[in-house]
Amino acid sequence: MKNRILVGAVALVSSVTLSGCGYFSGSGGGDRTVTVWLMKDSVSQGFLEKFTSTYEKENPSVKLDFKIQEWSGIGPKVLAALESDDAPDVIEVGNTQVAQYAESGNLRDLTLESMRDLGSEDWLPGLAQPGQISGVQYGIPWYAANRVVIYNKDIFKAAGIDDVPKTRAEWIEDTGKLNTQGNQGIYLAGQNWYVLAGFIWDEGGELAEGGGGDWRGALDTPEALAGMNFYKELQALGDGPMDSDEEKPPQNDVFAKGNVAQIISLPGSAALIEQQNPELKGKLGYFPIPGKSAKSPGSVFTGGSDLIVPKKADQRSAGIAVVKALASEKWQTELARTMSYVPNKPSLAHVVEGEEGTAAMAEGASQGRATPNSSQWAKVEAENPIKPYMTAVLTGGDPEQEAKKASERITAMLAGS
Repeated sequence: MKNRILVGAVALVSSVTLSGCGYFSGSGGGDRTVTVWLMKDSVSQGFLEKFTSTYEKENPSVKLDFKIQEWSGIGPKVLAALESDDAPDVIEVGNTQVAQYAESGNLRDLTLESMRDLGSEDWLPGLAQPGQISGVQYGIPWYAANRVVIYNKDIFKAAGIDDVPKTRAEWIEDTGKLNTQGNQGIYLAGQNWYVLAGFIWDEGGELAEGGGGDWRGALDTPEALAGMNFYKELQALGDGPMDSDEEKPPQNDVFAKGNVAQIISLPGSAALIEQQNPELKGKLGYFPIPGKSAKSPGSVFTGGSDLIVPKKADQRSAGIAVVKALASEKWQTELARTMSYVPNKPSLAHVVEGEEGTAAMAEGASQGRATPNSSQWAKVEAENPIKPYMTAVLTGGDPEQEAKKASERITAMLAGS
């Protein structure tokens, strides 16, 4: 499954990006070459050069060879590489892709390293959990990103709202006040299922339940239905289409018109919005998606990347050492500040203080989750029965009946049907 949440957003924060078809080799003359596959736009050229020169200086026997991959078609390419006798030593993968690669049986078990050297007990759950299959840690969390609320400060001020909402109840009340005088309280498309997932998790529900080969869709549980009910209540406080997602039309374009109080998106969207409407510069703010109480923000889907090591890699030990470095506090700090990412540990959130959007994202990341850890989940997303379910409910369909129908389809797909 492509790491969609970062596509486009990463490009906003990368002033100079790497060539999608090229590679970056260090200048060191090391005895061993560690080959690392990174995804296009994950890091800037400047970050990679700094990491490479520092690492090779500290490890003179190692030369780093970074090869940049495109997201499109990456799944089959990684699976083929894992089977081959010429596998790279380290591969960056989307956090929700780890399960399908682990199913091949060709990943190195990194549980010991994660516990002994990398402080796995402190990792963001939205990165750590997808990287762990049946108690074995195959994916090492690298970086994360998640949605926040981007708001128009002028519209908030005109409505008499001085403080951003901290709870769902406050959010609904404020959004109702904002949804007047020709303004939309919030623009929320009817099929933004990642946002729905957060509301379901807040209620204690799941998109699917189970494990191994025994998964079932869970949209029809009382908890998941409560999450959908909140989504419906919030979505009604604006004019978002009920039958399409946030890309049809692009919600950034709608927000840029200046009469929308809020959208739910990545912080990087603000730069695109300001490009379209320069009059909004300095008028956009950010806050984490509110939770049910003020004690913590709402649950969010965590997108991001993990690092894996193939079993057949020639330089397995050296590759693991590179993974440790990339996941270390030093380079997590550098990566977060350079790329406006969320570091892999909540305890490092302070390194992005002063960057309002990234700080709001890091606060929300403490409640981050990932999609069901099934190797078949990519098939669910490809067909995505969640989207028509949402539209059916928003347009007056019976929530329980529609949820049952969608859950049965998810169950069948996770079983391979």
